[in-house]
Amino acid sequence: MAGHKLLTTASRSNFNSTTVFNSLYPPPPPTLTFRFRCSAAGSETGFFTKLGRLIKEKAKKDVEKIFSGGFSKTRDNLAVIDELLLYWNLSDTDRVLDDIEEALLVSDFGPKITIKIVESLRDDIYAGKLKSGTEIKDALKKSVLDILTNKGAKTELKLGFRKPAVIMIVGVNGGGKTTSLGKLAYRLKSEGAKILLAAGDTFRAAASDQLEIWAERTGCEIVSAEKEKAKASAVLSQAVKKGKEQGFDIVLCDTSGRLHTNYSLMEELIACKKAIAKIVNGAPNEILLVLDGTTGLNMLPQAREFNEVVGITGFILTKLDGSARGGCVVSVVDELGIPVKFIGVGEGVEDLQPFEAEAFVNAIFS
Repeated sequence: MAGHKLLTTASRSNFNSTTVFNSLYPPPPPTLTFRFRCSAAGSETGFFTKLGRLIKEKAKKDVEKIFSGGFSKTRDNLAVIDELLLYWNLSDTDRVLDDIEEALLVSDFGPKITIKIVESLRDDIYAGKLKSGTEIKDALKKSVLDILTNKGAKTELKLGFRKPAVIMIVGVNGGGKTTSLGKLAYRLKSEGAKILLAAGDTFRAAASDQLEIWAERTGCEIVSAEKEKAKASAVLSQAVKKGKEQGFDIVLCDTSGRLHTNYSLMEELIACKKAIAKIVNGAPNEILLVLDGTTGLNMLPQAREFNEVVGITGFILTKLDGSARGGCVVSVVDELGIPVKFIGVGEGVEDLQPFEAEAFVNAIFS
């Protein structure tokens, strides 16, 4: 087909990074068992509903990974709260709350959220509603959980009711965008979905090579540009068209990494979005912004700009296992009212976890 090529696993077998990649990301089982199938041509809605349920069930089983690997540095920062509350008494309230405020700020909860939480605790303590350190800790956790569930409740993927569902992955270079897409492909493919990858990052040659390796490792097909500097919108359009014609369940679209201040490149995202919508009405179903968790609150300007340009439907927060700034998860949800859908809590292929608010709160305040 003109304008793109279909890359098979054999065509990339000589890529010199494969050995290193394989050591980091072990291949999926040789045979992937389909846990469900579409029973009829009109059952797309049922397929995506089942897919979402399976992902959430898997997330609950994998919650131990969040405790063991993810957020360990954030948890260390917040461990001082337990020490402060262990021998708490009413006369120490102001001093203890000042120290709790500092611990939250250091973990990048942000001043707005931190002040709101601490003042609420202060009011409840002096009103006699909280009478022990345990009750204060529980109230603190509930305050954080309420923010996440009230403003970012819809954490599951919204894949619509017709195939293929289309997911665009956007973000700046270095945030883990292409790797997150590959890990998401692995997770969806493992649950029985037929996945097509679209190499829409046409500005960085290494990104296409990287995605081709992910296609090999996950057993997914991929569409990429034949020529350098090809238009990303054309590549994505061809991929979505192929997905529609050949019965793929989901098309995962990579895009060029860009700074949120580069307006010409940001405008390209609009062109990509429009090109996809011409092929499948209502697509893209999801536009997920990948944010580097190690940047903490500095991610907020990026998130605002991307949201204003293309309308972000959810966040993927990466590198949280190596960050002491886990509070940024709460900040980004509170500031923009957009849910976190996945979090990266390790280097392994299965370490992109569906976000569970309660598990997150328990992990950082355990």
